[in-house]
Amino acid sequence: MTIDKHETYHDTEASGSIHTERDEPPLYKVILLNDDFTPMDFVVDLLMRFFQKSMEDSIQVTLNVHHNGAGLCGIYPREIAETKVMQVNRHARNNAHPLSCRMEKN
Repeated sequence: MTIDKHETYHDTEASGSIHTERDEPPLYKVILLNDDFTPMDFVVDLLMRFFQKSMEDSIQVTLNVHHNGAGLCGIYPREIAETKVMQVNRHARNNAHPLSCRMEKN
């Protein structure tokens, strides 16, 4: 039997069986950063497109970015967070906007 580094094995005395618990993968926050040039309607559309947010939620995140300098788009496993950051940054550049997205460990 091989033991995955993300698994914990417990020997249960009563049943004589082995119980496996998988550790949850680490999660990462995807964060939009404010700039003085990207239009707010572009940001709202981006949030609906790449994060499946409602219009209301997209407006709220956009206002957080505008007023606080950054806004949380979502929390995801690493691979998904990396993909979202790449998609957002590429979409912004393809539309000539300096909007920036990053990820950080939750």
